[in-house]
Amino acid sequence: MTIILNVPRVQCHACGSIKQIHLTFAKEHKRYTRFFETYVLDLLQLLTCQDAADHLGVSWDTIRDVEKEYLQKRFANPSLKDVTHIAIDEIALQKGHKYLTVVMDWKIGRAIFVGDGKGEESLKPFWKKLRRAKANIVAAADMSPAYASAIRQNLPDALHVLDRFHVIKLFNEQLMELRRRLFRETLDKDLKTALKGVRFLLVKHAYNLDVTKNEAERLQNALDLNHDLYVAYLLKEDFDEFWEQEEKVSASRFLLRWIQTAEATNIPELQRFAKTLRNHADQLINDVT
Repeated sequence: MTIILNVPRVQCHACGSIKQIHLTFAKEHKRYTRFFETYVLDLLQLLTCQDAADHLGVSWDTIRDVEKEYLQKRFANPSLKDVTHIAIDEIALQKGHKYLTVVMDWKIGRAIFVGDGKGEESLKPFWKKLRRAKANIVAAADMSPAYASAIRQNLPDALHVLDRFHVIKLFNEQLMELRRRLFRETLDKDLKTALKGVRFLLVKHAYNLDVTKNEAERLQNALDLNHDLYVAYLLKEDFDEFWEQEEKVSASRFLLRWIQTAEATNIPELQRFAKTLRNHADQLINDVT
């Protein structure tokens, strides 16, 4: 149904501004009613924007405008009052050019702030919102020195931790770098072939390997052909036990032993990761509950 309505407008002779009469059933500058908006949002629970547009005989832009305004209203300013655990990370929209800093509610995995850029400056609006909300932040997780400084300054009483996801991600990146280096340096054709086939298998847990695709055999073949790769994979599997520690004392002992073992391998990639763990040992152990 289409409603054609002439809406009275008046102009102020003093300032030149034009005002229109307030309509309770429609928002200003919109070509649809509030009832239409509600109907569209109900349809979008089941249909895509294009399907809803086709059904209603309107443009995709109109449907998207309704959805965008709803999302903006619902999620643009989330409440921070009950947030107690946060995680801070950066994402690259255009690597080397455009970055965003994202703050998550660690307990429920919801983004509660997105700032332009990276580093301390990008978090300044968030700290202001947090103070206004009077939130009691118990713990904060990150892996960037810039964020660590901001956390210490703005949340001096919060527990500073390194979360499991980022630690494993960093270790996997070093494993991939080791594989690439071995591929560049080796003259062994068999090893080159084996390394090509295990790019993603190295970061899988042994119990996740697909037997129907012979993943365990392919991985074992590559490990048998190179000692450094074999050692790195064993240490990766061994490191998983850190997250099984139930007390901070046992976690600290395990971490120290693992770091010393990794340093003694003389494998540059493992040594770099071990150095990172040494520099962040306290925050990492704080993640043990």
